[in-house]
Amino acid sequence: MKKIAHYWLAIVCCLFTVHSLKAQYVYDYKRTGDVYYEAKDYYSAAQYYNRALGTFKINANEVLPYQAGKKGKDIGKIKDYETVKYRLAESYRMYNDFGNAEKYYEEVVSYNNNELFPLARFWYGVCLRANGKYPEAIEQFKQFKDKYTKVDEISARVALETASCEFAISEASRTPGYIVTKLNGDVNVGGANYAPSLLGKNVLLYTSSRPDTTILEKKKKENPYINSLFQADGKDASFSNSRPLAIPEVKGIDQGVAAVSPDGNTIYLTRWTNKNGVKVAAIYSSTRSGSTWSEPKALGPNVNVDGYSSMQPFVTADGKYLLFASGRPGGMGKNDLWYSMLDKNNPGPARNMGTGINTRDEEQAPFYDGDRHMLIFSSDGRVGLGGLDFYSSEGDFSSWAVPKNLGAPLNSPKDDIYYATSDWSHPMNGGYISSDRESVCCLELFNIKRISKSIHGMVMDCDNNLPLSGAKITLIDTVQQKVLQQVTLDETGRYRFEVAPRMNYKIMAEKENYFSKAIFINTDQLEKVDSMESPTICLKHYEIGKPIILKDIYYDFDKATLRSQSLIVLDTVVSIMLDNPNIIIEMSAHTDGKGKDDYNMKLSQRRAQSCVDYLISRGIPSSRMIAKGYGKTRPIAPNTLPNGKDNPEGRQLNRRTEFKVLRVTQLSQ
Repeated sequence: MKKIAHYWLAIVCCLFTVHSLKAQYVYDYKRTGDVYYEAKDYYSAAQYYNRALGTFKINANEVLPYQAGKKGKDIGKIKDYETVKYRLAESYRMYNDFGNAEKYYEEVVSYNNNELFPLARFWYGVCLRANGKYPEAIEQFKQFKDKYTKVDEISARVALETASCEFAISEASRTPGYIVTKLNGDVNVGGANYAPSLLGKNVLLYTSSRPDTTILEKKKKENPYINSLFQADGKDASFSNSRPLAIPEVKGIDQGVAAVSPDGNTIYLTRWTNKNGVKVAAIYSSTRSGSTWSEPKALGPNVNVDGYSSMQPFVTADGKYLLFASGRPGGMGKNDLWYSMLDKNNPGPARNMGTGINTRDEEQAPFYDGDRHMLIFSSDGRVGLGGLDFYSSEGDFSSWAVPKNLGAPLNSPKDDIYYATSDWSHPMNGGYISSDRESVCCLELFNIKRISKSIHGMVMDCDNNLPLSGAKITLIDTVQQKVLQQVTLDETGRYRFEVAPRMNYKIMAEKENYFSKAIFINTDQLEKVDSMESPTICLKHYEIGKPIILKDIYYDFDKATLRSQSLIVLDTVVSIMLDNPNIIIEMSAHTDGKGKDDYNMKLSQRRAQSCVDYLISRGIPSSRMIAKGYGKTRPIAPNTLPNGKDNPEGRQLNRRTEFKVLRVTQLSQ
């Protein structure tokens, strides 16, 4: 194909000197552009189509539209002109220059020629979306949908593109959760720089397509931009001393997008080979020997399938799984995410991650945090800001939660791919990504740092309203029921936890000889602020066997039927029992001094049982409760005054309901 391109280029140069063949000269610019276009060299195609446009002598009013009233050779001439405009727009789009592509698509859609350019308006909308012009993009997708009658991949994509624009508009009101900074130093130079990971402390491993200087110096016709592995020293957003990794390469073969095993002695990397004019990727491994690496060897058929690409490896921190992207058979669409179990760095049979993760479009670049069971990957098959976006999903390889878009600024209207953490103890707090958000054509490396979001509050003693020193406070993920953070309070009684917005947490407060208490926190408001105050928690002290009076427990006269207002009080006991699953209690009822002893004993027993029955109805096991009626045997106030008269206040105090902790059991693990 290159020979054909250079052949046409030679014709162009020759014809340039022949003034009498000016018409043929015009045609050859277009033909040369067509040759590069068919060879998928869109950058070169755009250069020649631009030159071709300068040679057409077409008035603007001849183009809108030209069908009516036009005859003869002029029609062909204008069709050529408009076709060049369309292919120029396509060429710019195909190498991600969406700014120039938008300009030319806008002209093409103005021709109103759906027969010749049926997809022009759709791609115009895509370019508007990629340039962050979401309302304008929505309008173009709407117009396209109204006129496009085919049922195909493009028609299905329109709804997703529209939803993504609407999502992006809603994201604009969110407070950013991260600071994204392009790496400085000598990392982002040359061509594309992408796929970051850490080779060691303060050593960044990444893939770069910077040009081979020997090819440039010798002015050879081969492509000087070869993907290779590089390393650089630094931290955060500053890296320098960028240099090739000491790993064998094969001349003309691209290699990169690598993952390092937990012990740091094995690298899994991607190599691209050209088979019958088509680039195919496969995953290789290389082992460390001192400061150098062995010749990479292709992994077996469990990972690499002949004729299909496997790429973008990732190894979990425990060394148990190799994750990768592949278009191999058995997938859902284009590239899917797959995983293999590793046995001494040897991968077993690959398994697809399923429809919960994969779509009919692209899923790429997996990252997995095993401690938090969190998968992060890139996809263009889900609602997002546009292009490849980062998504997260909680799961353990047997099942996955619905993926969530990680939002701006981790995502942009362009491609965002390859997440890597800089701190495995807090993988989502900071790290590195690749994105072309600031580039016309190529991925670049960025540092990400989470903006601290927190909830804070106080724990007090219910009896004296003083800060409760020594209480243990635990932050729990309510989805996974997993402890995230835990602190013991000092004399201030205050706690603070770093959290994520749009999450639900449980905060559990505990102290010996106090009833534990849980509160539930939703962090939606952290979208707009950096911190939020949680409700003050007060813990109630108890002693084994010491009764606690429940105020405002009422029964119907001379009956054991609980009144509705009593249920509100008993619900506090339900909460105590739920928050303290290891306590066994006695619910007791008492009467005043009026009536016969036997009658009062039976009435109080029925009333105590009514309380227990209500707690059972709220899900508290009967095995954790005892109902006990004491009748009038345990007064806490005189039923009569010293002069022998009735004491209504005293009798009221004696008609009471109590509960007490009988014992604390050891919970089974």
